[in-house]
Amino acid sequence: MTHRPFEDAQWHRPAEPGAVDPAVLAALLHRHGWQRRGGAAGRYGRWTPPGPAGAGTSLLVPESRAFPDSDDLLGEALDALARSATPSAREVLLGLSVPSDEIRWWRDTPGGPASWAVEEQLRAAARQMLLAAALATRARAGYHGARHRRPAAALLDSVLVGAGGGDRLTAFVPVTGGRPLAVRLHQALYAAREAVDYQRATGGMDAFDGAIEAGVSRELTEALIALVRGSEGARIAVAWAPAAGVPDGCAGEGVEFSPGDLPALREAGARYLRAEPSVSVRITGAVVRMRRSQPRGEGSVRLRVLAGAEIPHVRVVLDEEDYRIAGHAHLVGLPVRLQGRLESRGGFRRLTGASGVVPVQVDEEERDRLLKSMQENLDFLEEACGGE
Repeated sequence: MTHRPFEDAQWHRPAEPGAVDPAVLAALLHRHGWQRRGGAAGRYGRWTPPGPAGAGTSLLVPESRAFPDSDDLLGEALDALARSATPSAREVLLGLSVPSDEIRWWRDTPGGPASWAVEEQLRAAARQMLLAAALATRARAGYHGARHRRPAAALLDSVLVGAGGGDRLTAFVPVTGGRPLAVRLHQALYAAREAVDYQRATGGMDAFDGAIEAGVSRELTEALIALVRGSEGARIAVAWAPAAGVPDGCAGEGVEFSPGDLPALREAGARYLRAEPSVSVRITGAVVRMRRSQPRGEGSVRLRVLAGAEIPHVRVVLDEEDYRIAGHAHLVGLPVRLQGRLESRGGFRRLTGASGVVPVQVDEEERDRLLKSMQENLDFLEEACGGE
């Protein structure tokens, strides 16, 4: 997930008046601080932007499409929002053009206005938190490490992070394709809050074990620590897209964490790291690096994982014969298949007890691509042949 400006074409498609639900527009205006100040009852409302009364352009928003001038009023309201200098006007337009759940973060930072460094800390913590939620949509684990990173990161490609300001930040998660992410984050945050409360009241960590099923992980506890550290407290809330409604079991006003919660979160993260077991796998991968200190004997191989594990790369130590097979397979543009245990230590990036290395046949297109990759990394040849 990267910060993209509001002018991004994917997100700044103008909403067509004929496609706008007046009730959704009114709900978004209310959410973003606009106030209804009269209007013809049962026909339209007059909405004014946040701030002192009379400041900024007011909008006339029909309450339904029951009257002939509804489309005209909606068109005028959309035009006024597009011209408005009020920051929330852009957020309302975003919610209309791409129905989205809004994830919001607030930090209570001592010492007056937030500095650039503090704003970056907030943005980095928010990114960590969204990635933790995306990982939890792929699998429930106390510690994900390198597993599932590619599909989780791909899920964040559709998320737009707003410009924010100071101690607040908003991410827009499209309902189409992104709602499972928002739901999982909401559930995980509440489970984390309950587990921290239980630990602080009883000293027991058992609640964190059950919280894994809700999406709590070491990655989430680290994100919460990064969010809270250096502040007087932080709050996270999800505002559900009015067009899609509130998912079952996801009502709530938001979750708060304080510096007093940090010891429990740190202990939970360490517990998750210790407890996550290694995993037996059978991996197919392309050899991208080989290294050994002597002309003969065992050597270290790095594989780009093609199948068998949700990780991008893995390192493995092979005996002399398996190392020779892996080298020959690479030289002719073939991946290899092997089995072993994916170790949690180091983030599931290392395979231990590897055995049964065999070349795997692939189609011509994939083989040509692997050969091209080898030619682009000629330093591999020296390493594969026995030394540096």
